[in-house]
Amino acid sequence: MSLKRSPPFRAEHLGSLLRTQELLDARDGKSTDRDEAQVKAVEDKSIQDIVDIQLAAGFHGVTDGEYRRNLFWGTFFDGLEGFEEVPFDREILRTYMPNVSALLQAGWVPGGSLLCTGKIKHSKSTHLDEFNFLKNHLASKNLPTNEIKLTIPSPASYHQRYKDGKAYAEGVYDSDQAYFADLAKVYQEELKLLYDAGLRNVQIDDPTLSYFCSKEMLKGWDEDSSNKKTAEELFESYITFYNDCFSQVPSDMHIGIHICRGNFTDDRLVSAGGYEKIAVRLFQDLKVDTFYLEFDTERAGGFEPLKHLPKNKNLILGVVSTKTTQPEDVEAMKQRVHAAAKFIAEGNDQTVEEALKRLGVSPQCGFASHSHENRLSRDQMVAKLKLVRQVADEIWTAEP
Repeated sequence: MSLKRSPPFRAEHLGSLLRTQELLDARDGKSTDRDEAQVKAVEDKSIQDIVDIQLAAGFHGVTDGEYRRNLFWGTFFDGLEGFEEVPFDREILRTYMPNVSALLQAGWVPGGSLLCTGKIKHSKSTHLDEFNFLKNHLASKNLPTNEIKLTIPSPASYHQRYKDGKAYAEGVYDSDQAYFADLAKVYQEELKLLYDAGLRNVQIDDPTLSYFCSKEMLKGWDEDSSNKKTAEELFESYITFYNDCFSQVPSDMHIGIHICRGNFTDDRLVSAGGYEKIAVRLFQDLKVDTFYLEFDTERAGGFEPLKHLPKNKNLILGVVSTKTTQPEDVEAMKQRVHAAAKFIAEGNDQTVEEALKRLGVSPQCGFASHSHENRLSRDQMVAKLKLVRQVADEIWTAEP
């Protein structure tokens, strides 16, 4: 895989952006006479406004802020044949997974869970309309479709949380490999549909891979006698599975993956632990073009694992926090980027200047993993975006 230079862009954001109160009120349906056409009209106007804010702040790879979604993973899996909502059953969950344990500890018990209950098939794309609206809006400004980035959920979203063999109903699949094979075909079809519509920049939002960095999760895994694989073996099977999902992507379609560590309002959904446990297989074997990694706090560890990033892949450093209202110091952020570049250069027998050519900066996560996230005000969010843009401009001033 050759290094793809455009995208990524020097300054990026990671998909979700804060909603306006008008949009929240419309989506929540403040009356029993909720008018879906009116809701869509508010969504359309809100997306146009937030795209214009991104462009004014100097961003490429613009998104729709995920404004048509209640949660960052949207409705992709809900739209597939073979998945349906079933009554919530704690007994089939790996309750030591960071996302599951945090929600249970917070006392949140959902009314149901999405589960594979039949053979998985692609029936429709819930992303295509999102992309087409963005495409038309940018066309009205004489901007090309390669200015758009679309986020889609992790292929392992509805597998890792379930105990061994419980991600699919009894009799549907006889192994994880069979389940993965059908789901990989779905991703191949989805990416082809989006490519044919003009999309060239995709970001996979993936909290699941970061859990393999967590000592707490790994301890829970080892203590779970129902697991037939080691955690390392599951991680390796995910790498193979993901590569199958991306195997039909044309050479001019850029695939990035955001290794997310949790970003809900009370900071419960987190995965603490450095990347060293997964760095070699992740960076060298996962067939993506760009990694978006969180480095805003100590929970992600140091930059040392970046020695394993090969020369043909890019890295976007999430050094600006979407959790805090206080703006970061620009000079400190620039120093951190150069520190990361030194490790990449060391691992690849490169100069720091050469390593910097494969780097960019971003917030560590999206600003609103769920629609009602409100740690920052809209003005504070825009200030953070401008700060990311400033850091990038001051580091890569000489870049075209």
